[in-house]
Amino acid sequence: MSGIQLQTLRKEFGDGAESVVAVEDIDLEIDDGEFLVLVGPSGCGKTTTLRCIAGLEDVTSGTIMFGATDVTPLRARDRDVAMVFQNYALYPHMSVRKNIGFGLRLSTQLSSAEIDTRVEETAEMLGISELLGDKPKELSGGQQQRVALGRAIIREPEVFLMDEPLSNLDAKLRAQMRTELQELQHTLGTTTVYVTHDQTEAMAMGDRIAVMNGGVLQQVGRPEEVYLSPTNEFVADFIGSPSINLFTATVDGRSLSGPGGFSYDLSDPTVLDGHDRVRVGIRPEDVGLVPHGEGGTEATVTVAEHMGNENFLYLELAGQELTARIDSAIRPEAGQTIRFTFEEEALYLFDPETGASLKTKTDDADADVAALVSG
Repeated sequence: MSGIQLQTLRKEFGDGAESVVAVEDIDLEIDDGEFLVLVGPSGCGKTTTLRCIAGLEDVTSGTIMFGATDVTPLRARDRDVAMVFQNYALYPHMSVRKNIGFGLRLSTQLSSAEIDTRVEETAEMLGISELLGDKPKELSGGQQQRVALGRAIIREPEVFLMDEPLSNLDAKLRAQMRTELQELQHTLGTTTVYVTHDQTEAMAMGDRIAVMNGGVLQQVGRPEEVYLSPTNEFVADFIGSPSINLFTATVDGRSLSGPGGFSYDLSDPTVLDGHDRVRVGIRPEDVGLVPHGEGGTEATVTVAEHMGNENFLYLELAGQELTARIDSAIRPEAGQTIRFTFEEEALYLFDPETGASLKTKTDDADADVAALVSG
């Protein structure tokens, strides 16, 4: 097994003035055995980065290291990687047994008996032993995905590369396969790079997540680090479901003033130094309702979604839409007026010009984990 290093990795398509930069000078280190998720909106460069790691795309400049080996000039077949794709790419005329073992038959000198043994061991690990005689058309989407995983696992590669492998599954099966993939990767200990546009999937699966936008690596960190302490407004807005509430406020000393009579005084105004405006962010779960006459800012409920264990309120504040995630026992209806507030420690502030973070939540995750987990 080995870790991966991307050193000023750059990929351009086209020449001269017509060139398009898909990946812009990325520096990224992925530890041996780590499950790293590349996440971002469509067109952000995450799949191109994965294809560069695989050797399916030539890099414009930069270096790709597997451990101490520079694999940049190597062809895909010489890099000892295994890929799992969105569309599974199974051979329809072959049985599950032959699909799983096909790569070994092409790339190794193992005997048929040895390959069959490895196929059966892999199928048992994935819980599909009873399907070895079936053809892909006889399988469900989840079963086809397990076969595609089996074909990758059986090769025992240095690196697993996965390009949105769960996107064709329904919501319930995706959640199940997420768990199975994490358990499998933990068992195998193989360095894995996983691409998705689904930030919920990224947060649930990754040891770390790497957020990309416009070909640029925005932030790398543990999911809770990126969620609590985003490096800029883009990351704060992209990571989290429902999305963070964002609006512009003017600065007057320690006071923030925003749409619909919003007003908030900071205990520590030093973060506002040099700014006459800021972008204010507040996560939906940090929006609290207060009784009328006890402060806060007034807003109108436009939609109330009752989810059973919690409610989502969509609020209108002078043309600005806000979202609140509240207790299921609180059930305001559309058209009602409420008042909301939040704790200062939950407040995010961003530079309105650059988007850079000025203030985020304090990350006490390490202390919390240390208190709950031992061994």
